[in-house]
Amino acid sequence: MVQKMKLEMNPFSLHKNNHTFVKCVLCFVLMGLAVRLLFSDSVGFSRVVDSVETPPEEKTEHLSPEEQKSESLEDSLPSQTPLSVYFPGNDNQTSKNDSAKCDIFTGEWIPDPLGPVYTNESCHNIESHQNCMRNGRPDSGFLYWRWNPRDCELPRFNPARFLDLMRNKSWGFIGDSISRNHVQSLLCILSQVEEAVEVYHDEQYRSKRWHFPFHNFTLSVIWTPFLIRADVFEDINGVSSSDILLHLDKLDEKWTQQYKSFDYVVIAGGKWFLKTAIYYLNDTVLGCHYCPGRNLTELGFEYAYRKSLRLVLNFVSGTDRKGFVFLRTTTPDHFENGEWFSGGTCKRMVPFREGEIDMGDVDRIMREIELEEFEKAAKDVVIEERGLVLKLLDTTQLSLLRPDGHPGPYRHFQPFAEDRNATVQNDCLHWCLPGPIDSWNDLVMEMLVKG
Repeated sequence: MVQKMKLEMNPFSLHKNNHTFVKCVLCFVLMGLAVRLLFSDSVGFSRVVDSVETPPEEKTEHLSPEEQKSESLEDSLPSQTPLSVYFPGNDNQTSKNDSAKCDIFTGEWIPDPLGPVYTNESCHNIESHQNCMRNGRPDSGFLYWRWNPRDCELPRFNPARFLDLMRNKSWGFIGDSISRNHVQSLLCILSQVEEAVEVYHDEQYRSKRWHFPFHNFTLSVIWTPFLIRADVFEDINGVSSSDILLHLDKLDEKWTQQYKSFDYVVIAGGKWFLKTAIYYLNDTVLGCHYCPGRNLTELGFEYAYRKSLRLVLNFVSGTDRKGFVFLRTTTPDHFENGEWFSGGTCKRMVPFREGEIDMGDVDRIMREIELEEFEKAAKDVVIEERGLVLKLLDTTQLSLLRPDGHPGPYRHFQPFAEDRNATVQNDCLHWCLPGPIDSWNDLVMEMLVKG
């Protein structure tokens, strides 16, 4: 015990212990500073990498797909490949926000609780044959579906933005009654912003023109069911007094004379090519389609359809005109248990799912011809040099999935008011308004914005 106390009371021993304590404290402080500097540099580097290569998730969490795309463009300015972490589903999410890689024509119909933006009461441009609700159609479920592309979002048609984009512009829809059906849909949607004024119609009210005064925007539909010159001997109800004469080397001047006046054009062929017709070339009979009893070569509707589309697209590519041209593909019908003239009906009340229905032979042949002729025309370098934008509006598949969207017996006003079992001719080709055809305008708007 005495020896221990002596050691503790030794001045030299106290001095030595103090030095050791100071050294320990100093080492601890230096090590702390070093760790702090190292940690600070590491954090700083991490922030630089994050800001250049991978934008913070919270920054884009609430942005729309368009804003996210804009954000990613700004953040990808460095040439090196950004670091990324793969999670299942990343590929789908990328394509959801990258419309350039998206096929807006492939997808499914999904429930839409919002429904259409107009009603048959708010729109005054619906022809009676397509005004299904006024005519007494009892169900309304067909109104609450929207087209959803498989790999991207399809925004709803924005009528205010469309009219702003189309100020001092003009559109021409060229084709048969389905084109007129499409125009009525567009008119109804646009009427939520501005009512159009009808400024022209032909004697049969098949070709029409409307003007939107505030935006100085003109919208026209030109009825030309074959696109080429045709001598048609039918009354307004489709009753023929003689076979149709088709001139396969001459376009219909009703639309070619107005073509240059349009900034945007939507062209479509249709089911009229399935009618019995005599084909002419150089004013000489060449053959026919479905002409039993005549001593003529059966060439088939596909021969005439290909010739007419090629003539149309050659005219479009060979004309000195800038602007947009949409080629819309064929529209399938949904007659079951017969055709329009033999008691066919369309009683389904919900859309088909993908794989539940196959495209019919006629529609498949017509669509293949359209795709082949469009592809040939789109490869023409002259088109780009002239500032012409040629687009394919492929509405066939999405329309195929909507057997529930036709007027059916309700092309007539209250068809069963007097007799619930009355035999009524059905319309399973045209579309109710509002109805599935409204989605065609969503597609057009997206193609305009992205194109």
